[in-house]
Amino acid sequence: MSLALHLEQPRNRGLTPRGAHTGAAGGTACGDLVRLSLALERDHVAAAGFDAAGCGVAIAAGSVAVSLVEGRSLLEAARVSAVQIARELGGLSPGKLHGAELAADALHRALGHAARADATLALASGRRLVALSGGVDSAVAALLTGSRAVAVTLELWSDPENDGERSCCSAQAVRGARAIAHGLGLAHLSLDLREEFRAGVVEPWLAGHAGGLTPNPCVRCNGSVRLDAMLELAQRLGASELVTGHYARVSGGLLRVAADAEKDQSYSLAALDPASLARLRFPLGQLRKHEVRELARRHGLAVAAKPDSQDLCFLAGSGREEFLARHGGLGEREGLLLDAHGAAVGRHRGAHRYTVGQRRGLGVGGGTPLYVLATDADANTVTIGPREALATKTVALRDTVLHQAGFDRVRLRYRQKPLRCSTLRDGALQLDEPAYGVAPGQLACLMDGEVVVGHATIAA
Repeated sequence: MSLALHLEQPRNRGLTPRGAHTGAAGGTACGDLVRLSLALERDHVAAAGFDAAGCGVAIAAGSVAVSLVEGRSLLEAARVSAVQIARELGGLSPGKLHGAELAADALHRALGHAARADATLALASGRRLVALSGGVDSAVAALLTGSRAVAVTLELWSDPENDGERSCCSAQAVRGARAIAHGLGLAHLSLDLREEFRAGVVEPWLAGHAGGLTPNPCVRCNGSVRLDAMLELAQRLGASELVTGHYARVSGGLLRVAADAEKDQSYSLAALDPASLARLRFPLGQLRKHEVRELARRHGLAVAAKPDSQDLCFLAGSGREEFLARHGGLGEREGLLLDAHGAAVGRHRGAHRYTVGQRRGLGVGGGTPLYVLATDADANTVTIGPREALATKTVALRDTVLHQAGFDRVRLRYRQKPLRCSTLRDGALQLDEPAYGVAPGQLACLMDGEVVVGHATIAA
């Protein structure tokens, strides 16, 4: 059918099938809205309908999307792209492609909701679910997983103040990842985990800062939100394993650091349960970053030279202080800067803005460089002093989880080298050499050589 025919005889416009799951795209910002609903029965789309408002192309594109997926298997429907929708309409000019993109966005949101709730695909040999963020690492992981892979992208955060192009979890990132998946010939699903992410990651991060801690949102996200949801989806799709683009390895059922020490991500994965780890695969664990980019270039992936994300995904384009104020109500709150003896040496703009070991932004210049030694959220004070005052060989821990009894080193920060240590004694870790900037709330990654054998939270 042509564009004109889909406008004159739109398929199932206004229909919401019984038990349907709905995805929507567009809205007041662009003036066009497409809403697509579909009902899933085990492994196929039993019925689908849509509604749309705005331009004629959006209406016609919604009709095409319904025509392309109704009666198809879930994984066939997950291969439908904006390009295919535009082609079915006889081709669209760049100015009108927006309608096809909205229809594809709505379709894939609906498919994701339906797959997560109702899919029951039989276990298929060689089928793996691969996490695709839209960056070069996950794209190469998908490439290495093969043509039987099914890709999934998570929408974790939506904020008009953010730069969606720089975030790995925004609606824009989902669209880019879907294009990569379809370019590789893979089925692609997107999951909307925004509510779970806010409740399980962002709100604890805000609460941690309010309490004077330095929390680890990525550890929490990997340990209890993001990977758990994808592992559950993998089971529903009949996929035996979940593949990710993390730089990490598995040894003897436990996590092991990556071959590329500069890119190693075992710290952020340390809270993973061994049962979850058993179903994960990390194809980049043996590779160096330059090898990953070379593979991407060799296979013509458009993201081969895409820069790595440098900040927390929900901060993309926003400063930490701005985010804390906007979402946590943690605005400026003037308080005292104290020296190690408790004497006032200046003022600050809120204890929640500082972390142990921080040097910049203290507002006290001249002489010996000064660092944050401690913060007190209740008193709203920040204690500062010289670097040597940060040194400690004893680290108090809480909520310790051990997968094996012995360990000989600990990593106290994401980019910090592991430090040799002795075993726990009265809830405290004894270090063989001083550590600097040990921040309450951070994860302590407990290691036996290169293997992660447990984790804990650094206590105040």
